[in-house]
Amino acid sequence: MGQYSTNLTDKQWQVIEKIINPQERRRKHSLRNIMNAILYLLKTGCQWRMIPKNFAPWESVYYYFSKWKNEGIIEELLDTLRSMVRIQSGRNESPSMGIIDSRNVKTSHHVDSVRGLDGNKKIKGRKQHIIVDSQGYLMSVAVHEANVHDSKGAPKVIERLSYKFPRLAKILADGGYRGSLADWVFDKFKWELEVVLRPDECPSKFKVIPKRWIVERAFAWLENFRRLTIDYEFHADTAETMVQLAFCKIMLNKIIV
Repeated sequence: MGQYSTNLTDKQWQVIEKIINPQERRRKHSLRNIMNAILYLLKTGCQWRMIPKNFAPWESVYYYFSKWKNEGIIEELLDTLRSMVRIQSGRNESPSMGIIDSRNVKTSHHVDSVRGLDGNKKIKGRKQHIIVDSQGYLMSVAVHEANVHDSKGAPKVIERLSYKFPRLAKILADGGYRGSLADWVFDKFKWELEVVLRPDECPSKFKVIPKRWIVERAFAWLENFRRLTIDYEFHADTAETMVQLAFCKIMLNKIIV
């Protein structure tokens, strides 16, 4: 196996091994090699068939990626790592506040029908909706058509928080989420959706809004993964899994074992 900068270190593999390989049975290709190949693809943006030969065959890599996606293993890995990072930083493993935002991503020509044209930003593709905690780590993600307004796409990503975060009490949002969404969130989950607007004075001048910048920084982190700069995934749920994997790698780099 080649020594790529994307490879998991021994300590990082120890952290995730019990989740990825609970049965600990022998295989022709090690699961560490498989995960390294997936992280290589995520970072470099290459095609599945162009994964270097010193990894496992691409068919095996894609098989395990699909298996882990469909069985919820990657989502479980995300939740475990987020809890570990929060505890390591002296916080409760369950966040009490989330921050929601979205970004548009262009799609390649071969994706399925889940894409649309955002007439405001002139982008044809999909919208990545995420909710992060106060440290910027992913709590929930949903991918849908770019032409869906933020307030209409938000319920999908908010509903995925249910039954996972017992301390959650508030979600911060920008002006795009104004309207009846706050009432829907409170009626269904008893959470407060607080819309934080920019100051009225000199609205054209950039100013950092408390807490809201955290989710913007999270999107900036995703720019370090070339597979996410353009959405190449045929299915929207695969694009969601790629975002989850990116945050898994980000948090693995933060964990001190």
